[in-house]
Amino acid sequence: MTTEAQAVIGALYGDEGKGLMVDRLAAATPGAVVVRSNGGAQAGHTVVAEAGARHVFHHLGSGSFAGAATHFSRFFVAHPMLLLDELAALDALDVKPAISSDPRAAVTTPFDVIINQALELARGTARHGSCGLGFGETIERNLRPDFALSTKDLFRPDLQDRLVSIRDAWVPVRLAALGITALPAELAAALADETTIARFQADCAAYLDRVTLWPDRRLCERGAVIFEAAQGLLLDQDSSGFPHVTRSKTGLANMLAISAEAGITEINATYATRCYTTRHGAGLLKGEVPVLPGIKVADPTNAPNEWQGTLRLAPLDLGVLCEAIARDLALERGGIAVKAGLAVTCLDQADDGFVVADREEAMQLDPAKAAAHISDRVGLPLCAESWGPRRGDVRLCMDAAAA
Repeated sequence: MTTEAQAVIGALYGDEGKGLMVDRLAAATPGAVVVRSNGGAQAGHTVVAEAGARHVFHHLGSGSFAGAATHFSRFFVAHPMLLLDELAALDALDVKPAISSDPRAAVTTPFDVIINQALELARGTARHGSCGLGFGETIERNLRPDFALSTKDLFRPDLQDRLVSIRDAWVPVRLAALGITALPAELAAALADETTIARFQADCAAYLDRVTLWPDRRLCERGAVIFEAAQGLLLDQDSSGFPHVTRSKTGLANMLAISAEAGITEINATYATRCYTTRHGAGLLKGEVPVLPGIKVADPTNAPNEWQGTLRLAPLDLGVLCEAIARDLALERGGIAVKAGLAVTCLDQADDGFVVADREEAMQLDPAKAAAHISDRVGLPLCAESWGPRRGDVRLCMDAAAA
């Protein structure tokens, strides 16, 4: 028996339209469960409903408007403090997704956020581009079994003692290892505040009221699986962009591992890219320019912020795109079949002609033909192109052929 899953993967640095593509797939897949295969609350996947309601999904799967459930895989990092805010925002839109989590999913504490923000501030102009939400620090802490905290641990009767140990034993050791001798006043006050742990425990209790424990190995019992990746392939922890990367695997790797547990035998993956390139935060961006000729960039989600600065821009480099996708598809699959196709987004932002880079040369493309040209260059069938931010703006093309 073939058990097939669908997947959406960002092909470059994130912000490629993954939320839109997941929403489209969920609308076409009744009873689906969207599986967060990496990342955490630092994700920002925007979905605009047909009636105009807009939400930036951080924890919840981007298929929530279409009625899909959400599952946090063992590779996801939950942030109870922020999940509750997101649930309140969705409740106001009358969207109430069912949520489950593998018991092994890591959990961010206030202390991870404090360390993360202190480290980025200490780097000054040499920041790595962190969102300041404690994601990487959660991964680092969970490498130490005596300080690890996962979703199943939120049921522990000694949870408060574990949190005190993280604060009193882990934080000083970690700060010393990072060479941080003093915290900024606001962060120091939060660390010393005796109510910080009590507030976090209350958040965890509320989190457990909304999240059901469900192991990854039983995923297919939840519904048709749609994997939703976070960030993009060029931000993968094993990419060449270290240290300006995320501490997770952003492509097929985690999906294949989850599939092996869940008995999924085939993944139908959509790699998403804008018709131009964006990057938030520090690190290399080949061909970076202050303004993109022929493109009217519209991105209300990625407003300038303290931690990642302003959205950076470059023409889409077809060579870079090809290499990133090829590396991901070259992963050992363990007998799991993978089909792949390409989705090109933001074509509505292009004028009559815009430029992409191909073999170090600038090439002018007609927006009406651009998606087909890009997919042909990448060597994948074109499965979708978007001409706006809503599900109805997505034009579906042929099904992806086997990669």
